[in-house]
Amino acid sequence: MFTGIIQAVGRVAAVEPAGASVVLTVAVAGLDVSDVGIGDSIACNGVCLTVTSLSPGGFTVDVSQETLRVSAGFAAGIAVNLEKSLRLSDRLGGHLVSGHVDGVGIIAQIKQIDANREMRVRFPLTLGRYIARKGSITVNGVSLTVNAVADDVFSLNLIPHTLAVTNLQDLNPGDRINLEIDLVARYVERMLESGNLG
Repeated sequence: MFTGIIQAVGRVAAVEPAGASVVLTVAVAGLDVSDVGIGDSIACNGVCLTVTSLSPGGFTVDVSQETLRVSAGFAAGIAVNLEKSLRLSDRLGGHLVSGHVDGVGIIAQIKQIDANREMRVRFPLTLGRYIARKGSITVNGVSLTVNAVADDVFSLNLIPHTLAVTNLQDLNPGDRINLEIDLVARYVERMLESGNLG
């Protein structure tokens, strides 16, 4: 589990094909990995990945064909938002995030409003019932609040701090982003389907 509070912005140092999967090497930049071991989870742009090896200043992960299919993917040189998995003693600053991408959004518009940026995101229609005004959503691993939603577009407000400490500052219209809906919405739907509300 994660919180959606980004700890560092790293960079994909290498992408090596491994059949239908890939092996990623990630340069960690300012992320402290001294307490990370083989088998630990690190969210990379909101995708929960398992560390398979560690090196000075970086780590390696395997990315399955399924993960590549449902996410925006990874390319050598791109900046990636990094977050180590949540410990039970950690502060929950964002919201509960699983690191399981639900779909890929497309940046429809970015508008500068004073020091903030309003970002409009086009999302897959299958996710529409889970996205609500003032609800939580994860974009490239970042916990954010939905300002408004209509049809297949929702809008977000990005404050200067969020822009400064994540790769969201680099986004442009047309870019693909990883989306994860709020866990609560997923479980409420499941309870309604099963008629198990109590």
